[in-house]
Amino acid sequence: MNMFKNQIHTVMSAFPPVVEAGTPVHGNDEVERHLVLVEKVAYSKGLPPEAISVMLEFAMSLRMGTVLCARVLRCLIPATVVPQEAVVRAVVWLGVGKIPMSTQVLFIKWVLTMFDMIDGKDQLRAIYGFIFSFVTEENLCPFICHLLYLLTRKESGKSFSHLRYGPFIQRFPQFYSYSLFLVFSSLLQALLTASFFPSLYFLNVFPVSYFYLHQLPAQMGSLLGSSLALQYLDFVQDESALLRLNFWLGYALYEEFLFCGDGGGFQNSDEALQFLNKLLSTENFLQGGFTSSEAFLYKFLTVWDGSLLRPQILALLSNIPVVPSSQIGRLLFEPLMQLFFTSSVFFKVGFPFCLTLCSALCPRNMTLSGFKDSVMDLVHFVGQLASVGLQLEGCHSLLLSFTLDFYETVCDMFLKYGLPLVVMPPPGVFYPTLFATDPISVDRLAYIMYRYKVNLASAKSQEKLTEAFHISSQTFHEFNHYVVVMVNSLWNSRMFKPDMDLKLSEELLLKSSVPQHWTSFDLIHHPAFMSYAIDFHQKVSVDRFG
Repeated sequence: MNMFKNQIHTVMSAFPPVVEAGTPVHGNDEVERHLVLVEKVAYSKGLPPEAISVMLEFAMSLRMGTVLCARVLRCLIPATVVPQEAVVRAVVWLGVGKIPMSTQVLFIKWVLTMFDMIDGKDQLRAIYGFIFSFVTEENLCPFICHLLYLLTRKESGKSFSHLRYGPFIQRFPQFYSYSLFLVFSSLLQALLTASFFPSLYFLNVFPVSYFYLHQLPAQMGSLLGSSLALQYLDFVQDESALLRLNFWLGYALYEEFLFCGDGGGFQNSDEALQFLNKLLSTENFLQGGFTSSEAFLYKFLTVWDGSLLRPQILALLSNIPVVPSSQIGRLLFEPLMQLFFTSSVFFKVGFPFCLTLCSALCPRNMTLSGFKDSVMDLVHFVGQLASVGLQLEGCHSLLLSFTLDFYETVCDMFLKYGLPLVVMPPPGVFYPTLFATDPISVDRLAYIMYRYKVNLASAKSQEKLTEAFHISSQTFHEFNHYVVVMVNSLWNSRMFKPDMDLKLSEELLLKSSVPQHWTSFDLIHHPAFMSYAIDFHQKVSVDRFG
């Protein structure tokens, strides 16, 4: 014990509270010898309160520069307690502005780790507002939040909830509420603990198991659907936390949906529905899917029956980025084609809808040219399936409506999404829409053609500015041809003429006994507008004859 006291006395004398400014560090053997002694005592017995005070003041005052600061902080392991006054003085040093950000973060981590060993909290709560001011520092923010959580009392939350900290408050409006502030902070604890240095824990008070208990993989699921925790992840961009969440998610999806032993169980339960809904909520909040979710979907599509949890699976499918052109057929088109032709019309309806969203997502690590090729393949693929699907389902109005949703996105790819690509719908989509029996479909087709015109006109002017930009002449030819067909059909009453795509023999047309068959699809006689024509005729008759 006497030897221990002698060692502490040596430590105290070696690092007085005030060190002459400019004392050299490099090559100073005496300082190095004493610091090694401090570390030896700290790691073996812990430092007494007075030594903690001296060493903390020495580190935070930067009297010998920034070189030794982090090293000293790492060995401040208390034998009994940490003096509150020393912590308060050290916090005040943060406001000087000379301490490197990495060292500031390390200090706040040390305070959090030793919080329960601080011999009082009243003085720290007295400078609550000063501590709160550091939440605007991006690197310090999560750790300051944790410290404020530990210090917060109801009156503190009310007193400082009105403070205006610009972008921070705008990004975290929940700080206006004391209760939400506590919830937010408690949700952060699991993530923050993983960032602490394990070596900072005094094993008699903070056993190693405590560290590992706060990143158990099973707890990662608590992040799904929690907007507060996701706001934290999105704000600080913690790659390690996102990687852990992504790894856990991949494991859960594979084990519970692909590799479960009985082939059912969890898949058919309400728990599975809740799990996927939380995953969807998370992806929607983050405005993108997880790589583990993407990889799972490619494998799951090969064994999926098209009905199990269909809304959730299709919604997840809409969140994946476009696959490279060389892989899109194998990973996406082949399994979806089999599902499309063997499923009900309700699956066919959801199919173009999910790929509508998918086509607008920019993939990772793909060039603009590669992205363009993949989107073109995707649009052609949907067009082919929609053409066959409309034939199989007798131009089902719901399927036609969702197909037109898809092309309302496709027609504006150049102007709205900045993609130098214009892809016209195939005849198997254009003509069933033009001859549809409901006026809404025909009206939407006219709107889509108008948007194609606007996009093509803009693309044409862009071609004049740069040679690198080019829209195929075949695209302009297809558009012009469709416009001629629509004008001849709806306005000029020239349906079934030789220059039309749909050709019927004169003999067959005569057998139909339809008078003036070439007018059958103009604005007056078109089946979609017949009800309007009859209504107009009745109103005119009433006005004329009373």
